[in-house]
Amino acid sequence: MHNLLSSSLLSKNIKIKIYRGVILHVPYRCETWSVTLKLEHRLRVFVIVVLEKILGSKRDDVAGGWRKLYQEELHDPYSSPNIIRVIKSRRMRWAAM
Repeated sequence: MHNLLSSSLLSKNIKIKIYRGVILHVPYRCETWSVTLKLEHRLRVFVIVVLEKILGSKRDDVAGGWRKLYQEELHDPYSSPNIIRVIKSRRMRWAAM
């Protein structure tokens, strides 16, 4: 997966579709997970690392170099949902059944 997301052969749009289809399609039975703070942190870090691989760095006009994207910039372009909210919403739907 790492090589696929950092490949220059695929467009960013295709990489985002892979991200949404594979990574954001939260694993089966996630509504029964016990989501601890440690797990939340790990999931958020994982999502940020994946989005950094997909979107790369940005040209900084002021400094004249390249810089990493800020977290807001990573989530904004494709309005990616928060993985923790997805898990919790599935848990609520599951509990309502």
